[in-house]
Amino acid sequence: MNIILLGPPGAGKGTQSAGLVERHGMRQLSTGDMLRAAVKAQTPVGLQAKAVMDRGELVSDEIVSSLIDENLAEMKAGQGAIFDGYPRTAAQAADLDRILAKHDRSLDHVIELEVDVDALVERITGRFSCANCGALYHDTANPPAKEGVCEVCGSTEFKRRPDDNEETVRTRMQEYRAKTAPILPGYEERGIVSRVDGMAGIDEVASAIDAILA
Repeated sequence: MNIILLGPPGAGKGTQSAGLVERHGMRQLSTGDMLRAAVKAQTPVGLQAKAVMDRGELVSDEIVSSLIDENLAEMKAGQGAIFDGYPRTAAQAADLDRILAKHDRSLDHVIELEVDVDALVERITGRFSCANCGALYHDTANPPAKEGVCEVCGSTEFKRRPDDNEETVRTRMQEYRAKTAPILPGYEERGIVSRVDGMAGIDEVASAIDAILA
């Protein structure tokens, strides 16, 4: 089973990918994670990517596609893949089809986590974490039991990501829509696109995804 998991930042792709890995033994292929791993391991593609990034340039489609190719080659034949953050363009979608065919695989599902923009803004801007142990909290959904004190380590120091603000969230949403718009029509024609309410609870979203895969 090979799937593309779509959704803007904060939609829960990482959480759902982790659940799919645990429940179904799938492998999450996140472009960001793969790039960092390849650079750290100093693979040929990783060295090529590092040189590009050191120049302050964007990594090319060719490099990203090479990373996908490398990672699929390492996987067992029966292990499913979750593509997270790829493809982002029609050209990358064509590359993915070619790479999957090379490894005797096909794309089974494209699952989009749909979100309400205003609710997503509230979800993301309310996030914060313990500066000491990294425990995650939310202003309204998951505040510490005792205000100002981490439940895990007792620290009173907390932090928020600087980009967890309304302007950034709305900009990311616009960018996501602009990037995904070119790739969805082709997948729609193939009848493999499904949509899930990404604002539902984590377990509800997981159940909806499992029902699609079944």
